[in-house]
Amino acid sequence: MLRTTLEFRRVLLRTRLQRLNSYLSSNPTLRTDVETDEDGIPIRPTWSVNELLSSYPKPTISPAKLKHLHTLSALIPPEEGSPEHAKLTEEMQDLVKLVEAVKLVNTDSVDDGNGIPDGRIWAEGTGIDLDAEPIPVDENEVRGRDLLKYSKNVSPEGLYLIDSDRSK
Repeated sequence: MLRTTLEFRRVLLRTRLQRLNSYLSSNPTLRTDVETDEDGIPIRPTWSVNELLSSYPKPTISPAKLKHLHTLSALIPPEEGSPEHAKLTEEMQDLVKLVEAVKLVNTDSVDDGNGIPDGRIWAEGTGIDLDAEPIPVDENEVRGRDLLKYSKNVSPEGLYLIDSDRSK
């Protein structure tokens, strides 16, 4: 059923794109110079993210802010003044620029129903079969806390210990 649903959606999308392409090509006021394939999909990109973002100002991230972000992420920051630090700062500034540009998009005219996006991974009407038989478990398989017997880093209380190269 899932396959037929996907095939149906592909056919429907292809039909709609062909109609749109036909409409655009028959109406000279709407015609564009974009070359498309038989399904109405542009052959080459019509715009790029870099081109779009080039008009936005680039934010600055101070070394202290970058260090703070690393602390929040439990990561060790590169040494200040190093090429890695400069590259990471540049990449973070680009990410902040992208996020700020996305936040500027006016979405007032978008009707989103109840405001909750549809996050299903299955087509509507399908899903997990809750009445299915459970998967048999191998009795010889080591599971759960028994796995800690094979570790060298276990506390006397039976907890797994993690070495940290950060001091706090």
